[in-house]
Amino acid sequence: MKPARIASAVLALIGVALLVSAFAANQTWLDRHFLPSFLMSRHRYLQIETIVRLFLGTIGALFIIMARPVSRLVTPRTTQLILRVVIAGVLAIVAGEMALDHLGLGPTEWTTREDEPRRQPDVRLGWSLVPTRIGNKTFAGRTVEYAIDASGYRVHSLDEPVDCDRPSILFAGESMMFGEGLAWDESVPAEVGAMLDIQSANLAVHGFSTDQAYLRLLEELPRFRHPVAVVSLFMTALFGRNLDDDRPHLGPGLVWLPAVHHTQLKSLATLLVPYRSETTVERGIAVTREALRATVELARARGAIPLIVVPHFGREEGLERRLRRRILDEADLPYELVEIDPTWRLPWDQHPDARASHAIASAISARLQDEVIDH
Repeated sequence: MKPARIASAVLALIGVALLVSAFAANQTWLDRHFLPSFLMSRHRYLQIETIVRLFLGTIGALFIIMARPVSRLVTPRTTQLILRVVIAGVLAIVAGEMALDHLGLGPTEWTTREDEPRRQPDVRLGWSLVPTRIGNKTFAGRTVEYAIDASGYRVHSLDEPVDCDRPSILFAGESMMFGEGLAWDESVPAEVGAMLDIQSANLAVHGFSTDQAYLRLLEELPRFRHPVAVVSLFMTALFGRNLDDDRPHLGPGLVWLPAVHHTQLKSLATLLVPYRSETTVERGIAVTREALRATVELARARGAIPLIVVPHFGREEGLERRLRRRILDEADLPYELVEIDPTWRLPWDQHPDARASHAIASAISARLQDEVIDH
């Protein structure tokens, strides 16, 4: 077969594949493979998905239409040029992988060690906060202080470390529970502690998934003599984080598994196009449910009140509602859904601002009030 005919056939086949992909990737398919995002609203997510489908369909149609005319341009010289372009592309991929590997980027949720609060490698958890230090971070002209005591808990000041002998409410989670961008007094643990007049212990670590938060609680809870309650955070918008395996993680049956090594380019591609297979999603739902159930049982075994707080910005959509019900309701786990005004976010990113943090803390306090008094 002549090179011109081969080029025409290949171009047409690519066009057909793109068209089929654009039509097959309907909203039902997309919802099965692309999970809710913390970084953007559901409405914006749908807009992007629609634009990508239209783009793929348009490019596919153009490839089919242009397949025959383009084939006439194929000559021995253009064939050599195409071959050179392909070789250059392969070399660029290899060079890109080497460059990214040289930078030594960590897991997706922990990309730099210089960011505040500082993190350090941890064999079992993946990473933890650097203890006994004060870090300052400036957001839009406002400087926030992060004081981390010797146990790696966020505190008001290093002079006021968490006293494990006192009655305490433990808070497990990630940057939202930690109080990203908020002063200590504005964080959820600090506000709940003030409302209920009980010491709060902030065990949250930036970038943690549900299973990492459980593992940290498993390590830290035995240190507390009088745990009154254990409050964990779960968000459907952060569920995708539970599917990552480039860090130590828990598998089915809560079996600890080491980090899986991926090429840097694959990790970057997954970050840009967060496609998940149905098998991966179903496995993530099962493990997340197990980790939260184990968190609840761990708290009850120590005589503490378990509660899972579920913050949600704006109106809960169908996909998010289904995820919440499958993970929490089907397991009959104690949780409090807190709907928050979608505009109550920090002006420089998507984390809750002081108003949202207060709303979350108020809901937790109201739920625990009577039980804490009886306790």
